[in-house]
Amino acid sequence: MDFSDCVKFANENPVTYIATMDGDQPRVRAFAMWFADETGFYYHTGTPKAVWKQLTKNPKVELCFYAPGDAGMMMRVAGSVEFIDDPALKERLVAERPWLLQIGISGPDDPKLAVFRVAHGEAYFWTMENNMREAEAPRVRF
Repeated sequence: MDFSDCVKFANENPVTYIATMDGDQPRVRAFAMWFADETGFYYHTGTPKAVWKQLTKNPKVELCFYAPGDAGMMMRVAGSVEFIDDPALKERLVAERPWLLQIGISGPDDPKLAVFRVAHGEAYFWTMENNMREAEAPRVRF
């Protein structure tokens, strides 16, 4: 298992549960991951949102991807968020997700639009098969 397996799983199962910290209170919400590639897992949010404030204050996150099925496989990723202010990437985002223009984003240069990724961390896969042996699951550092 290597990072390409993690990228493949994430792209096939893009609904992600992201855990952040709000002071000493964990907060979890679902995100529709934008894409994953060899440089990390990519997302976007709005700067007026509480999640953006939480991530700027403490960039540490845990991501959880879930593939329903007989075994119910999960991939858990621990890492830190990096915000990316790249005009070309934001142009691509608005082109691929034009619905952003319908929810209050004026365009790729709107300061309310924030793109972020998790580019470094540790991932592992979980199934019922290793339910009681979670610590033994092989880790992938990226």
